[in-house]
Amino acid sequence: MSIESQLTHGPGRRILTNANVWSPDGKWIVYDTRSDAAGSRFDGTRIEVVNVDTRQVRVLYESRNGACCGVATWHPIKPEVAFILGPEHPTLDWSYGASRRQGAIVSLDNPGIATNLDARDLTPPFTPGALRGGSHVHIWSPCGQRVSFTYEDQIAVENATAFAGLRDVGVCNCLRGLPVIVPKSHKRNHDGTAFGVLVTNSVLNPTPGSDAYSRACEEAWLGTQGYRREDGSWQRWALAFLGTVRTTSGETISEVFVSDLPDDLTRQGDGPLQGTSTLSPSPPFGVKTRRLTFTEQQRFPGSRVPRHWLRSSPDGSRIGFLMGDDAGIVQFWTVSPNGGPPVQVTRNPHPIASCFTWHPSGDRVAFVMDHSVCEVSVETGETRRVTDRSEESPRPEACVYSPDGGQVAFVRRNQIYMSPLM
Repeated sequence: MSIESQLTHGPGRRILTNANVWSPDGKWIVYDTRSDAAGSRFDGTRIEVVNVDTRQVRVLYESRNGACCGVATWHPIKPEVAFILGPEHPTLDWSYGASRRQGAIVSLDNPGIATNLDARDLTPPFTPGALRGGSHVHIWSPCGQRVSFTYEDQIAVENATAFAGLRDVGVCNCLRGLPVIVPKSHKRNHDGTAFGVLVTNSVLNPTPGSDAYSRACEEAWLGTQGYRREDGSWQRWALAFLGTVRTTSGETISEVFVSDLPDDLTRQGDGPLQGTSTLSPSPPFGVKTRRLTFTEQQRFPGSRVPRHWLRSSPDGSRIGFLMGDDAGIVQFWTVSPNGGPPVQVTRNPHPIASCFTWHPSGDRVAFVMDHSVCEVSVETGETRRVTDRSEESPRPEACVYSPDGGQVAFVRRNQIYMSPLM
């Protein structure tokens, strides 16, 4: 029999982010309180933490003035949490939305006080390092020096330009040392503590059969220190993401891409970092994006549901994703950041039903399958149950290893649980 520990109790819902929910010391788990089990309604007002030893619950941040908050992730070294913050004093023309949200940071040592992660500038000429739209799902790099996020552009929405509604991946450099100060020429402008840029470049109508993508999302940092290229050299910074492409037959599917990033994110590339009134923000000089998977000819092509985020092995050599096998059963696959054919890891009779995370050792992956938390050896493909099968299946949004690899956290019946790994 497996051993599960229920950490939270009482009414209300609790939602875990798909990764980085454990504090660096493994003592606290962070979550938010959106009312919908899947988090589809962004109406939570508290970021809370629960102590895994004492079961003490603390409110880390409570939003005010009509704002909502959610999707919280721990810094890998500091006692800090990043989260999405919606607009205070929302109005009919400025309520919560994909292009009208931001990243914020709160400290365990100073609860209730949030600082802006990304800056916002909505008035041309825009400010380099500031965003003109909304950031979402803020994931710290393993060293804590950068934060990745997905992004949608408010200027495109307001002007109904060709790139309205496109989604891209961005990065904030948290070590630049200087805040990004913007003119207060718009009531929704605000300063930020980190220099933000986009590192992908989606297009509205990708040419069928090309490597162009209309959506970039569900990104992952590669390795704890990057990955090793085929020539043996080391790529320090890289993000994998799912790009929505169009097949030669016109079908829309998601494929795995990787963007190699430069050390310096402040140098302009093919266009202004901050964009213009008619152009989307452009990636910095030195960003190189490649498509890694080409699955059109498979019986069930493209990365599959459930919605999940790519995740990399700690050494950066493998990027994990979910895709159907020849029977359409969703399995766990990997692909090298240097390219090559995808490798099918699991061959289970039941589909994987959740996001997944890598064990710190890099030898296994945890996910939900057949109403249980399970883990698979990435070398052998052998899958075992961590928790007993239950009609109350763990939620699909998260299945997250602790920093020491000794526990896995998940949500069941609106409560936070953890289970030890034998």
